[in-house]
Amino acid sequence: MLARHGLVGSMGQVGSAGDNAAMESFFALLQKNVLDRRHRWATRDELRIEIVTWIERTYHQRRRQAALGRLTPIDYEIIMTPQTATAA
Repeated sequence: MLARHGLVGSMGQVGSAGDNAAMESFFALLQKNVLDRRHRWATRDELRIEIVTWIERTYHQRRRQAALGRLTPIDYEIIMTPQTATAA
């Protein structure tokens, strides 16, 4: 079905569970920290705003990333901003 619609599956080989580990971790945190804390929202926009707020205020500020030398994105920007300004 994927090929028929011009799509490629995200998983590699059978048993490659690591492929989705990062997204499964993210969605588990989203479920625990946003969705499980409240069961009804008045509108979809209210839920969307709550999810975006959680991502921007909590997830991005606390999550350390290997690609950034185990720094959070905020810490990385603080460290790199003066160097970028000086180079420009």
